[in-house]
Amino acid sequence: MQSKVDTYRGIVENTRSYRKDWGEHLKNMIIKNLEEINKVSGLDAKVDVQDNMENLEVIMFSLGQEASGIAEKIENSEMTRPMIKHNGSLVYQQLFNGKVMIMIAYPLIEGYGQPKPPKMVEILRPEEFKEPFIIRHVEEFLKEIIDWEDYDDDANNHVGAATPIGFTSSSIITEDHEG
Repeated sequence: MQSKVDTYRGIVENTRSYRKDWGEHLKNMIIKNLEEINKVSGLDAKVDVQDNMENLEVIMFSLGQEASGIAEKIENSEMTRPMIKHNGSLVYQQLFNGKVMIMIAYPLIEGYGQPKPPKMVEILRPEEFKEPFIIRHVEEFLKEIIDWEDYDDDANNHVGAATPIGFTSSSIITEDHEG
């Protein structure tokens, strides 16, 4: 039983330490790096900090929102109501225990279909979090957003896609094959 008490005390102390590290270092490092990536890349994203909950803060690297180009026709009228598109966000969220969860929020067109659930990239302790990880996170974010934007049924055109039924590389007959 004493080992469980010691484990519990250690975890509670880690939470205090992680929260302190977020406030003193990690939060500003994430913001600085996202702003630099945005500036250098010309992506025109917005870095937004939501800090209305102490020790549950969120940093969002957002591609913003815009009219989607899709509009609902108003019955018995010439008017239309545009549907708003949220272009996706990379989210760094401080968890209740001081660790940091990194997620990708996919684009969403309000009033159209079901939103795709966010993708959880990873959860890191502050001491595990390194600056180069932010570049990796942004690259994964962009890959996911590009895939969402370019959605179609051409799954077989992607590297690693399944072979179409009835065709395998061994069943292709070449000209010099005797048979």
